[in-house]
Amino acid sequence: MDLAATIQWIIPIAGIAAVLFAGYLARDVLSRDTGTDAMRDVASTIHEGAVAFIRRQYTTIGVLALVGAVVIGVIIFFVETADVADVPELAGMPIAIMTAIAFLVGAAASMASGIIGMYISVRSNVRTAAAARRSLVEAVQVAMRGGAVSGFLVVALSLLGVWGIFVAYETFVGDVTVAQAPFLIVGFGFGASFVALFAQLGGGIYTKAADVGSDLVGKVEAGIPEDDPRNAGVVADLVGDNVGDCAGRGADLFESTAAENIGAMILGVAVFAIASAAGWPNPEAWIFFPLVVRGFGLLATIVAIFFVRGSETEDPMNMLNRGYWVTTILSVVALLVTTNVMLQTNGNSPLNGLPVWVLFFAAGVVGLATSVAFVYITQYYTAGGYRPVREIAEASKTGPATNIISGTAVGYETTFVTAITIGIALFSSHWLGSQAGIVNAEGRDVGGIFGTAVATMAMLMTTAYILAMDTFGPITDNAGGIAEFSRAEAGAREITDRLDAVGNTTKALTKGYAIASASLAAFLLFSAYIDKVNLIEARRIAANVPGAALLESVNLANVNVFIAALIGAMLVYFFSSLAIRAVGKTAQSIIVEVRRQFREMPGIMDYTQRPDYARVVDITTKAALREMIAPGLVAVATPIIVGLLLGAEAVAGMLMVGTIAGVMLATVLNNGGGAWDNAKKYIESGNLKDDQGNVLGKGSDAHAAAVVGDTVGDPFKDTAGPSLHVLVKLLATITLVLAPLFIR
Repeated sequence: MDLAATIQWIIPIAGIAAVLFAGYLARDVLSRDTGTDAMRDVASTIHEGAVAFIRRQYTTIGVLALVGAVVIGVIIFFVETADVADVPELAGMPIAIMTAIAFLVGAAASMASGIIGMYISVRSNVRTAAAARRSLVEAVQVAMRGGAVSGFLVVALSLLGVWGIFVAYETFVGDVTVAQAPFLIVGFGFGASFVALFAQLGGGIYTKAADVGSDLVGKVEAGIPEDDPRNAGVVADLVGDNVGDCAGRGADLFESTAAENIGAMILGVAVFAIASAAGWPNPEAWIFFPLVVRGFGLLATIVAIFFVRGSETEDPMNMLNRGYWVTTILSVVALLVTTNVMLQTNGNSPLNGLPVWVLFFAAGVVGLATSVAFVYITQYYTAGGYRPVREIAEASKTGPATNIISGTAVGYETTFVTAITIGIALFSSHWLGSQAGIVNAEGRDVGGIFGTAVATMAMLMTTAYILAMDTFGPITDNAGGIAEFSRAEAGAREITDRLDAVGNTTKALTKGYAIASASLAAFLLFSAYIDKVNLIEARRIAANVPGAALLESVNLANVNVFIAALIGAMLVYFFSSLAIRAVGKTAQSIIVEVRRQFREMPGIMDYTQRPDYARVVDITTKAALREMIAPGLVAVATPIIVGLLLGAEAVAGMLMVGTIAGVMLATVLNNGGGAWDNAKKYIESGNLKDDQGNVLGKGSDAHAAAVVGDTVGDPFKDTAGPSLHVLVKLLATITLVLAPLFIR
């Protein structure tokens, strides 16, 4: 066995190592001090609310997934006949069952990812609050290690899930070759996307409706601090941090990594065919390469976790960034080794004389550089130390209207650097890949698109660390709420406030990272869709089917394509409208209930009466589960209807334009909402002053204006924006699975 084949064993080794390391981190976190009785009491209440919501939400999603698997199986049974099947020998019932099983496995793993993310978060929050009574550094480490448990398990489940179902189908199902298996496991990515969409929607609606409702009545109307125990909505708000930012984001990034792995493997099949015909060493390495680099990314992140340390006076963001840079540098080294070992040809590039692996290594570096760029772009637009957030804070001096105008402008501004950065990444990685001179028998350049796949996979090497930073946010947010709720010492609350502000930035940068990876992945999955359509069309041409033709390009001058593209752009905005409206409607119910309790229970304000927290949690839970259904069904049904009515080429147009519109709108919503949130935090920290140098802090008119801006931005950044990440990839995975249905 040569080195290229041996290195593939890093896939299960890294996956299992990540699971074991997550167990070590979980044990470390759970062994920490849980603080005072008051802290434990509120933490227990948060845990009960989060578990109750997740149980009800995932029961609903599980039923929808079972129905979806049956529907997909039935459609494929009738549609995927021998002339259009990925594996003609398995056409009909076998391929229908295999796709449905892959869908269910992907859905189950995605659900597990969300549940794991929430489970560890609700146990880390009280331990972070307790650690903040002693040390800033200890609090950072507890929160980051709690977040890392979710990061490692989500990415490891994705890696082991894709690898496991690939090996199972390729090894145990007759007539399935290594080149055919990637097409048969696309259902895994679709199942993951399906669950992630509903998880992100339901969790996002819950968390932001509770946040908006409790903030507007508590802060603005009653004039009490954030997370004050007198606010009946505060427990629902704290529960929402876990079910939205932890469970929802865990499922989101799980489906990102799964779908993008499968798409890259499908593109690797094209190079595999060339490598086999040309007698290159280890042709299958081009298919397994995406999984191997992801495995090395997990190992790099394990090392990086031990570098999250610092001093009590250091900015906590610097501690987190240090670990991120260790992950990135180790990933570059691993990428160098992997490309050198796995991407070998029989000689150098015929275009420039360079070894082919060097060109693909450079494409991978482009992907990692893009990841770094988006981390810092998002920090610039959402952290309090830079111009955009300060600009919004200054605008708050003249009221809510100017705050909202300024925040909207910042959100739109972020599209410029996002589009340019993504464009440079795609152009550079595609150009580097094309310089490898890898062309198929028809003379089509295959190296260019594989270069973009390498860039995407390299970018995803840091996913586990990025997800750890993301989960750090809700853990510290909850820790601050627990400290306030339990009336902890002022020093502890000061530390949790600092960590909460950093957590807002880490949550925002994760969304920037997610939308950047979604952009590269959507291009990758779009190319995989074209490859699958052409695979089917080639068989139809060979069988002399009338009207069969390869899809060489997408003609926007074709009226069907233009209509589908228009619908793709519309879907992005209509879907966002449904998600934002759901938050607004649910928040109204919470506002009415919290106001009622303040009015009918006057003892709340002097602590002689306890608010009915459970009532607000119940209202929020029921509303979130009800409201998540409509946007989810619209997202799933639209591409299917477009494909049935307008055909395969029209679906390609919808994918292209829908992706572009989705990426740009998600950028506006994520960064605009994050900037509004930290503008409020900037004012609460005492950084805003009037012309005479007086601090305009909590309780000032500027602060009230900033709270209004923050509540406007809440459904943008935590409901609609993150759900668009999933929507963009769902469009690609659902069309990839159902491509035979659209060909006529």
